[in-house]
Amino acid sequence: MKYSASLLRPIFAAAVLGAAALGVQAQQYPAKPVRMIVPFPPGGNTDIIARIVAPEMGRALGQQIVIDNRGGAGGAIGTEVASRTPPDGYTLLMVSAGHVINPAMAKKLPYDSIKDFAPISIVADVPTAFVVHPSLPVKTVKEFIALAKSRPGELNYSTAGRGTVGHLSAELLSSLAKIKITHVPYKGSGPSIIDLMAGHVQLQFSSMPAVINFARAGKLRMIAQTGKRRSPAASDVPTMEEAGVPGFVVSSGFGLLAPAGTPRPVIDRVLAALKTSLSNTDVRNSLAGQGAEPVGSTPEEQEAFIKSEIAKWIKVAREAGIQPE
Repeated sequence: MKYSASLLRPIFAAAVLGAAALGVQAQQYPAKPVRMIVPFPPGGNTDIIARIVAPEMGRALGQQIVIDNRGGAGGAIGTEVASRTPPDGYTLLMVSAGHVINPAMAKKLPYDSIKDFAPISIVADVPTAFVVHPSLPVKTVKEFIALAKSRPGELNYSTAGRGTVGHLSAELLSSLAKIKITHVPYKGSGPSIIDLMAGHVQLQFSSMPAVINFARAGKLRMIAQTGKRRSPAASDVPTMEEAGVPGFVVSSGFGLLAPAGTPRPVIDRVLAALKTSLSNTDVRNSLAGQGAEPVGSTPEEQEAFIKSEIAKWIKVAREAGIQPE
């Protein structure tokens, strides 16, 4: 089918005007304060990281970034709020590992974890530590696996609750190492660590900042960490892959998203502000104090990370027999 020049001219003009409008929008953005939704209550890792990077981001953007805590349902409530806001760059969402775990744990989420969001960047990574009670006669992962195989179902691991990084990390180890360990969920990280130090349970996969000082004090024994490479906070502790479990990589990637449809020039403006924040010495030192490593990835890298992590955790949950609720 052939189109006349007279028919194509208005279409071409509309496309040019649309592109020009996006350019003007990006140049003018932001013209008012930006809201950053944190889908958890104040005080947790997600909230702390958001509050560390937001002030410098705001200075780079020329507008204040206001933190809006919308906790509940493992992060789903705040995430749904963000998914339903206009895609204009004035609402951002800071997510944690729960964003990529929730699809494996929930029968139905009120949003699509991939399609309803535009990726901006992986902000920071908080390593996970594999710790055991000092009375457990193991000092390496291989020794632990051997002990677990000799005592199937007898070793208990504590977590901050069902569907957390600690829960699925332990199930990933069970799957890869062909062992059986028993889950003891708690209502929060604090009680789960207290009972581990008391010897009521034998092991845990926990956020490194939550346990590293207890390990240094000898109250817990850290036998591995789960990142792709060693964290500077525990440079003498091997990764799970170095310890002999190929394919065991768990990253608690904290990321920044926007509602789907947010114009790419606006995404790029926010990303540039984030990178400015992450290059600030005070910001980097504050993140290091939380055991977090600055990342500042591209949107494409974050999108690939989210897709691969969702697929991984769905597979782990299925193999562990964990039923979505």
